[in-house]
Amino acid sequence: MIHSNGLENQTKKNQRKIRSLSTWFISLNLCLVLGGSLILSSCKQNQESGISSSYFDPVDSGIQYAGIKMIPIETPIGKFKVWTKRIGNNPTTKILLLHGGPAMTHEYMECFESFMPKEGFEIIEYDQLGSYYSDQPTDSSLWVTERFVEEVEQVRKALKLDKDNFYLLGNSWGGILALEYALKYQQNLKGLLICNMMASIPEYAAYNAVLRKQMRPSLVDSLQAYEEKGQFKDPIYVQLVNDEYYNKHLCRLSELPDPVARSFKHINETIYVMMQGPSEFKVGGRLLSWDRKADLPKITVPTLMVGAKYDTMDPEHMEWMSKQVKNGSYLYCPNGSHLSMWDDQKIYMNGVIEFIKKTNASASK
Repeated sequence: MIHSNGLENQTKKNQRKIRSLSTWFISLNLCLVLGGSLILSSCKQNQESGISSSYFDPVDSGIQYAGIKMIPIETPIGKFKVWTKRIGNNPTTKILLLHGGPAMTHEYMECFESFMPKEGFEIIEYDQLGSYYSDQPTDSSLWVTERFVEEVEQVRKALKLDKDNFYLLGNSWGGILALEYALKYQQNLKGLLICNMMASIPEYAAYNAVLRKQMRPSLVDSLQAYEEKGQFKDPIYVQLVNDEYYNKHLCRLSELPDPVARSFKHINETIYVMMQGPSEFKVGGRLLSWDRKADLPKITVPTLMVGAKYDTMDPEHMEWMSKQVKNGSYLYCPNGSHLSMWDDQKIYMNGVIEFIKKTNASASK
């Protein structure tokens, strides 16, 4: 026999178990509901931002290298490798970034990582041959614009970029390279972005002379004295150029961003001097007579020209370029300089994003 007190105790235990099970089921259902809501919310956010769930999928199978890929390049003197890094995976929007210099690095363009992925845009950072993260052969015959164009084409093929997804964005020397590429291979492009680069080195030099005249006469005389003696590496000359030119016309931020500082630190000066000349102030390298103004009407792909108020490049010339190409538009950065992706960042990035979205929308019609 079960004692009545024992039965009562057993009944109470059973009731407590039932209450616990009920609480557990309620909690489970609540978790499922909340979990489903979070999943739906996440999906909705991805849809609203335009980011596909496949954006984060690796492009290649096997061991993952954080998107980094060394691409073999054929040149007239042999095979070398160039460094690339892919961020994201978007079948309709792939932006290949061409750094300036010549022979700087992708590092100063790392700021794109803070903007393009949020839009679902795939970006590809890239160090051109001779730059810090790529092979650095010493044969001077390699440092000509025509060979760099063929290098970009080989990179395009290796990364499977085409007219349905390939945006080419070049800053400074990268703008020269982007324009030269488009003049030969624009059938492969979906869109072209030429940032802070005039279509004529002689006119760039002339505009530099205008900026130089804005300096106080005593400073101009000091610079000229060093230049006449070829003392471009003299610490005083370097400091004068930094203080009076670079800080006003190259990057106007009070402190140079770390990616920009790293890029300057890693520049291949041999290639820079050979192609550009001894300084931004003294153009005298292989690019001295480069001029493509007359060829701009040959560009038919959607093209964005970016100019800035304080740039070393004449912003009025950049606007003129946008009217010479067949399908051009112009972005003006009122607070920017040569690196307006840094010192007028919001206007610059929003303008680039708007151009790409508009081009994508037109292509999908």
